[in-house]
Amino acid sequence: MAKVLIVDDALFMRKMLSDILKKEGIEVCGEAENGKEAVDKYQQVKPDLVTMDIVMPKMEEIDGVAAVKEIMKIDPQAKIIMVSAMGQHSLVVEAIQAGAKDFVTKPFQPSRVIEAVKRVLG
Repeated sequence: MAKVLIVDDALFMRKMLSDILKKEGIEVCGEAENGKEAVDKYQQVKPDLVTMDIVMPKMEEIDGVAAVKEIMKIDPQAKIIMVSAMGQHSLVVEAIQAGAKDFVTKPFQPSRVIEAVKRVLG
């Protein structure tokens, strides 16, 4: 079973993603609410996939895109799906260039989230 780390500064968004994934039998192995925590948790839980919010309060200058870059340094094979609100196209492009594999937009369509997860996990 795939293990997923969910990263979002909003608790209700983490809960929503967690519920969507768990209904599909996907294990949520951890959550983080900012970029720094995401990088630390990634090293601890070694997930198969990360869902990464793009815009989070900057903590020690690590937002979603910077966290992708840090995780890719640690693990060049990391599988990351960006989570963005509408109108964040340039940030999504930057994250994909940094190594993210796909993106989903808020508000979530559960079918789109699962489609992205399955495609990225192969």
